[in-house]
Amino acid sequence: MRLLGTFGVAVVASLVVPAAAAGEILVFRTGRTMSVGAVRADGDRLLVTLRDGGDASVPASLVARIDPDEMATSVAPAASGEPTVVAGSVTPEAVLAGRPFAALIASAAVAYGVDERLVHAVIEAESNYQPRARSRTGAKGLMQLMPATARQYAVRDPYDPQANIEAGVRHLKDLLGRFELRLALAAYNAGEGAVRTYGGLPPFAETRSYVARVLERAGR
Repeated sequence: MRLLGTFGVAVVASLVVPAAAAGEILVFRTGRTMSVGAVRADGDRLLVTLRDGGDASVPASLVARIDPDEMATSVAPAASGEPTVVAGSVTPEAVLAGRPFAALIASAAVAYGVDERLVHAVIEAESNYQPRARSRTGAKGLMQLMPATARQYAVRDPYDPQANIEAGVRHLKDLLGRFELRLALAAYNAGEGAVRTYGGLPPFAETRSYVARVLERAGR
C-alpha cells in the first residue's frame, strides 16, 4: 500500500509498474476504486496507465492510497453499498479528475451525496463545461441555473463556478429526493411542473433526448 502525504503528493519514488504486472488499485477519497496497469507520481499528480489502453493524469490529492492489485482484474471491488463497476462501462475516475472544475464537482458531489459521474454528465449536457454559458431562456453558468433556481439557493453570481455547481448539485439532489432518476433529470431540464403535469416523462423531444444523453454519459 502506498500512502499519500498531507498535500496529496505520493510518498513513493516515481517508479513505473510495468503494465504486464498485476497492476495497482487507486483508492479515491470518495471511497471509489479503480484498477490500473501502472501508476507513476509526477509532482502533485499521478500518471496512470489505463487497462483498456491510454494514459490519464489525476490529482494526487483525490487519491487516499494505492494498493497492489494482485488479482489483475479489470475492475476493483466496489465501495460498500455500490454495484461493481465494469471497466469501460463508466468513465474512469482518472478521466473525470482531468476534466474542468473536477475538484469543485467532486467536493459538491460528496457534500450532497450525488453521484459524481452524474454531475459531470449534467454539466456536459447543460454547458459543456463553459462557465459563462447562457441559454435563450436565461439559464446561466455550468449547470444552467434558471433565475428562480439561483434565487432559491441564494446564488448571487450564477457565473461563479463554485456557487453554480453547489446550487446545481443541491437542486439535483432535491429532485432526486422527489423523483426517480429519469424523472429527476427530466425535471432538471423541463421543470418539476412539467413532470407533474404529465405524470411522468414529458413528451418533449428535447427533454427525452437530454435524459437519455445524461444517463448514457453517467454510465446508467
